[in-house]
Amino acid sequence: MFFFTYLLLGFFIAASGSIVPSFLNLTVVKFSLKSGRKSAYYLIAGFATVLFLQANIGAYLSSVLMKNSEYITIIQKVGTGILFLLSLNFFRMYFTSKKRKKKEDIDKSKAYLHGIGMSLLNTFAIPFYFTSISFLIGLEYFEYSILNSLYFSIGSTVGSFSLYAMYATVASKIEHKLTFIATKMDFILGCLTGVVGIGNLVYLLLFKG
Repeated sequence: MFFFTYLLLGFFIAASGSIVPSFLNLTVVKFSLKSGRKSAYYLIAGFATVLFLQANIGAYLSSVLMKNSEYITIIQKVGTGILFLLSLNFFRMYFTSKKRKKKEDIDKSKAYLHGIGMSLLNTFAIPFYFTSISFLIGLEYFEYSILNSLYFSIGSTVGSFSLYAMYATVASKIEHKLTFIATKMDFILGCLTGVVGIGNLVYLLLFKG
């Protein structure tokens, strides 16, 4: 019973995180259009491999930090600094995007490795899983163990793969919509990370200072 519970929790959390347009699913769409749907599936498999590990890391960190709350403030301070750096980087990417050269087509045989590389650049995955699982622990819906983490990670891998595969399947129909969002994505992410960073800074100054 616990197997299916954690499997479903992982599936729905990963699916909800993957459905929002990001550089990962935008890459899936572009790759599917340029190299074909089968190659896109290899790319997604690379994504899923890394996301499986990231979900496990997020689950472990959430279990440790929920029991050692004194470390949370330190991580909040470090995280706030990282958010500001990410915000500046996203704004830099947005304002210099017109100067960037177009990427070359990736060979079909390298799709899986390219997926791994792209997924490793996804800096939001571990914080996303950490936050989600910490929330579940707080609600007593999740109890950390190696097996439970494994079940959750399997579900999250299947959820992410399913959503990305859907993007690859309907790539031709949603390309123009995602392309428009993509032109503004770096700016949107810069604003979001900046606002969250400011919120964290205010919280630390008022309540942890």
